[in-house]
Amino acid sequence: MMFKFPKYIAVAVCVLGFVSASVAQKPADKTAEAKPQSSNPAASSPAYAELLLKKTELQSELEALVLEYTEEFPKVKELRYVQGLLDRDIVRISKVKPTESGKLTLALGKLMLRRIELETDMWKLQNNYKDEHPDVKRARRKVEIFESAISEILT
Repeated sequence: MMFKFPKYIAVAVCVLGFVSASVAQKPADKTAEAKPQSSNPAASSPAYAELLLKKTELQSELEALVLEYTEEFPKVKELRYVQGLLDRDIVRISKVKPTESGKLTLALGKLMLRRIELETDMWKLQNNYKDEHPDVKRARRKVEIFESAISEILT
């Protein structure tokens, strides 16, 4: 016994078969698929990639948290703060002249990420203690050391 498809299903299968066959036969248009390159050479640097990776991970974590928590939740506040620091450093990298793009190494990206971690730690301490507290002073000094190294590379 042979099963008969309703007429509209048979037509749909034929149309889909025709469309997929015609798409498969067309040569790929490479120019249409090419994405425009950024005019900023920093966007292709290892330092930028390192910061973008962290920003992407952070954005993913943040979006998961805001589904369940408000903006006043401490972890959400912290991630928003870190997001601002990452954006600041991405802008800073973007301002590097194309002739000096060789400075934007992976090591610079890692230095910037470590400084961001230290700045976040200092921010948390400042939320609990005054600026004169020894822990805040130590944290500030660590941030200054990393910022000095970053500035040395970028200047």
